Amino acid sequence: MTRPRLAVVGNPENRRVTMFLDAAATRGLPTPRVLSWYEVITAGGARFGADEVVRLDSPGENAAVDALLRGPGAPTRIADGPRWYAALVGATATLRGGRLLTDPGELGVLFDKRLCHERLVNDGVPVPFSPTSGAGAPAPACWGDVRELARSSGLRRFFVKPAHGSSAAGVVAVETASGGRVQARSSVELAADGVHNSLRVRRVTGEAEVGALIDALAGECLHIEAWLPKPTAGGRAADLRVVVVAGRATHAVLRTSTHPMTNLHLGGSRGDLAAAMAAFDSGGFGWERALSVAERAAAAFPRTLCVGVDLLPAADWRGAAVGEVNAFGDLLPGLTGLPGRADGLNTYEAQLSALDEWTDSAAA
Repeated sequence: MTRPRLAVVGNPENRRVTMFLDAAATRGLPTPRVLSWYEVITAGGARFGADEVVRLDSPGENAAVDALLRGPGAPTRIADGPRWYAALVGATATLRGGRLLTDPGELGVLFDKRLCHERLVNDGVPVPFSPTSGAGAPAPACWGDVRELARSSGLRRFFVKPAHGSSAAGVVAVETASGGRVQARSSVELAADGVHNSLRVRRVTGEAEVGALIDALAGECLHIEAWLPKPTAGGRAADLRVVVVAGRATHAVLRTSTHPMTNLHLGGSRGDLAAAMAAFDSGGFGWERALSVAERAAAAFPRTLCVGVDLLPAADWRGAAVGEVNAFGDLLPGLTGLPGRADGLNTYEAQLSALDEWTDSAAA
C-alpha cells in the first residue's frame, strides 16, 4: 500500500476534521495537512502538490466561515442560501493541484437539490416525483406557486425544501386535504428578524399559517418533491442513511422518528438495522438490492470518493427510492462498517482503506 500525502480543507476545530485525522493516525498514515475554509476563502484559493490527496469537508458549524459564505447574521438563520451556494462553489474552484476526493463540479450538483434530482432521474435511480427537478424547471416564488405546482402534479403530501439546504434546515412537510385544509410540520421558526432553524419540529395548521411559512422561505430557491409513505420500525417512521465509498455501500444507519424528518439532530434515533435488513429480505426486495439502489445513486457522482445517500424504503419494504445524496454525509460517530464491506472500520477509516484503488481508477 502506498502512503499518500493527505490534506483536508475544513474547519480545523470541527470533529469531522479531527475524526479524519484520527483515522489517518490509526492507519499509520502521516498527519494530513489541514487548511481552513476561512483561510482558503480569504486568501482567494489554495494550491496543493501534485502528490497530495485532498479531502473537502463541510464548511458548516463555524460562524466566521458562514459569514463569509452567507453574509453576517445569526448562525441559526435560514437566509441567503443561493449566496452561500455560489460562494462555496466559487471557493472550490480556487483550489489548484492535488487529487480532490470531492469533484468541485459534482459538489455543485450535490448542493442543488433540483440538479441532483435531475441527474438521478437521468441515471435511472428511483426518486420521489418532483415538479421542480432540473435547472429549467419552474421556480416557485411564493406559497401560491407551490400550491399550484403541487395541485397540478397531483401531490397532496409533499416536501418543500430550500434547494441548497442541508440537515433538514428549512424543510417543510406539507399535507393537504379535501376542503382546502392544510397542515405542515417543520423545524422552521418565524421571528421578527427573519427565518430560523430550530431543533424542534412543530406542527403548523391552516392555509394562512403554512402559506406564511413558505412565503418566508421563498427566496431560498424552493424544491418540491413527493412525500413518500415510510415504513415503521417500533411504531416510528423509518428511513436509512447509507454511506457509499468508492462505489460500494459500507455503512448504514436506520433512522427513526415520530415526525417526517428523521435527522438525528432533530430528535431522530438510530433504530434496529438488523430488523430493517430482515424486513427487506422477507418482503422480497432484498437487503443487497436496497444497498444497490444507494450505490447506483453514488455512481452518478463517479469523481467523488464518498457520499451519504438517504434511502427511502417503501412502506412495505418491497422497494426503495433515494431522497437525497449528501456530499458530507459521512459523520456517523461510533458506527462501524457493514459485515463483508467495511468490517470494523468507521466511515473515515473505510475511505482511507479505499483510497489507493479509488485514486488509481479515478485517474484512469
